[in-house]
Amino acid sequence: MTDPTEAAAAAAAAYPRIVATLIRVTGDWSLAEDCAQDALATALARWPEQGVPVNPGGWLLTVARNRALDVLRRSAVERRKLRELAILALTAATDSPQTEEVADDRLRLVFTCCHPALAMEARVALTLHTICAVPTADIARAFLVSESTMTRRLTRAKTKIATAGVPYRVPTGPALTERLPGVLAVLYLLFTQGYNADGEPSFAEESIRLARLLTMLMPEQPEPAALLALLLLQHSRRHTRRDVEGELVPLDRQDRSRWDRAAIDEALLIISGLDHDGPYLWQARIAACHATAASTTGTDWSRIAYCYDELFALMPSPVIALNRAVAYGYADQPATGLALLAHVRATGALKDYPLAIAAEADLSARAGDRSRAATLFREAAARTHSAAERRALLDRANEIQEESDVPQ
Repeated sequence: MTDPTEAAAAAAAAYPRIVATLIRVTGDWSLAEDCAQDALATALARWPEQGVPVNPGGWLLTVARNRALDVLRRSAVERRKLRELAILALTAATDSPQTEEVADDRLRLVFTCCHPALAMEARVALTLHTICAVPTADIARAFLVSESTMTRRLTRAKTKIATAGVPYRVPTGPALTERLPGVLAVLYLLFTQGYNADGEPSFAEESIRLARLLTMLMPEQPEPAALLALLLLQHSRRHTRRDVEGELVPLDRQDRSRWDRAAIDEALLIISGLDHDGPYLWQARIAACHATAASTTGTDWSRIAYCYDELFALMPSPVIALNRAVAYGYADQPATGLALLAHVRATGALKDYPLAIAAEADLSARAGDRSRAATLFREAAARTHSAAERRALLDRANEIQEESDVPQ
């Protein structure tokens, strides 16, 4: 017998690849997702008793492919020609999803999802949902909309791709450059889904793999390489972000000797070869400041604040403004950061954003207002959807409260 959790993890890891393969060979988005989900359900029912196959992806592809064949053979007469082509493709497919063609299916699908006919948000959301199997509810939270609204947007995006006859391939020429910003945004959000407190680590690793492919595909474009450097720098801390009990460890308390030096060195080499004014390069430079510092106090916060000035000029978003405020709170005085943060929050854009509340709490603590800091950390804990983040924020609130209760 196999641990059900292990079986579920093996099936979930293979699921996105199966969806991408079925979309390629059938051209039917809904059919691919339905059959992949059927295969996943079959695996979750059988694997705990029979054990996980040596090749989980091949097993799932076989089951999903057979299910798709059954559906296509029973489909309506008016779809005969398309049905025959799909059956031929499915019948010719190998049982293993490890071939070069199948391995690149997700990259093809990313470019398909990032067609300029779709709004940027739809491109990102559709790719996260289809390729990475990110739950609709999680995507909705990321875009600050309801789950039902996101479900409708995903449906409209799939319909638009089908109606427009968007080809399933990596584009060439001007179309490739045109779709690049959407693809980069997808990969970065994919990484975030794997890097955040309750994320799936394989998402982060997959985003790095796809970023490498994209860098090789477009060597003349600097931003894919910049994104790869950024992901490597952030991922270099993966082994130190949790303690032995699985609780989150903040950056200032991580054991920097355990950071992945090979990943850091690779990223620094990439950055050294780039010289352009792009958002991912500025973010990579910021991450490099953290990666090369011996401690939080030894970090070049003035350099980070400058980089955020340049990044904000390119992308004046509330989240970047928040990070810029924090940087100035460390580079100058906590009061400077609090003033900038108050200006950002006055717009209402980050009213209930837990990270903004936590940032204000941290700056308040450093300014000496521990009572307010503890209150704000508890407020941030109440706002977050992550159980791990909630525990970390409450621990920080209790720690500050205990310090403030000690007679001076």
